[in-house]
Amino acid sequence: MIIVTGTKRSGTSMWMQILIAAGFPIIGEAFPMRWEQTIKAANPDGFYESHLRRGIYYRTNPHPKTGAYLFPEQVQHHGVKVFVPGLIRSDRAYIGKVIASVREWREYESSIARLYAIEDESRRGEGKGDLIPEERMPGALEWWADNFMLVRDIAVRRYPVHVQSYEGLLGDHERVIHDVLKWIGKGETEPAIAAVKPHNQTQRRPTSDTVEPAIAEVFDAFYAALHAGKGLEASLLTKLNETNEILAPRIHAVQMRLREQGRKRAQLRAKLRREQIEAGKPAPESVEATSHDDEDEAEAV
Repeated sequence: MIIVTGTKRSGTSMWMQILIAAGFPIIGEAFPMRWEQTIKAANPDGFYESHLRRGIYYRTNPHPKTGAYLFPEQVQHHGVKVFVPGLIRSDRAYIGKVIASVREWREYESSIARLYAIEDESRRGEGKGDLIPEERMPGALEWWADNFMLVRDIAVRRYPVHVQSYEGLLGDHERVIHDVLKWIGKGETEPAIAAVKPHNQTQRRPTSDTVEPAIAEVFDAFYAALHAGKGLEASLLTKLNETNEILAPRIHAVQMRLREQGRKRAQLRAKLRREQIEAGKPAPESVEATSHDDEDEAEAV
């Protein structure tokens, strides 16, 4: 498969739109479940996501509800969005070529906060404020965790990958799209170029003080290397590993709290469904009403 990966809010939806315009079949919907009513403002041209965003592995293939199974040879030219943690879970047989989109960490931090604010406002408007997460992974730490894992996974499993910064795509989209489609080996270039809409960008390098200055310098160096597309020098790799040793315990501590909170939300969501059914009313939406509901369900399994 042609996998589009990255953190959330890193340009993955734009890459899915590019692949669609280039003529590739894709797996995913512009607005799954009720996203058009709840979070469309965060991505007016569509997210193009599916249950496979959590990975192509035993929990998602066969499909957990329909039982439909994707055979590797049937989907080798399909595009699909799989976020970084899901890519790492994915069976190697399904990884044909990977387009990895990377966004500058401060922009990511600001953009993900905007998405969550839109989601939370929708929840409150529906009288479901209790389903709003008590805590979320700080954006800067999530950016680090995902991109560090991505680089490590590329090094270990050695699948064909094109790492592309969101900034670089917007700055020279004609060249970038031409090069990527040539690398893939197929696709219509002109309509793909026309699919890029730079005006949809809402965040432009805001300031941030959420990590210490020394760590921010490492983040900047990491992003600069990925943006340049020239590989990671040995000295930078050493610094990245040292920084991960500092950040990993912080990230793990937050993950443990989020996991427990996610279980509680999943239980509350199940309770609301039962109450609706018992009252003879239509059951409320299950997973994927927002960008993180399916993650809550996964943690509750």
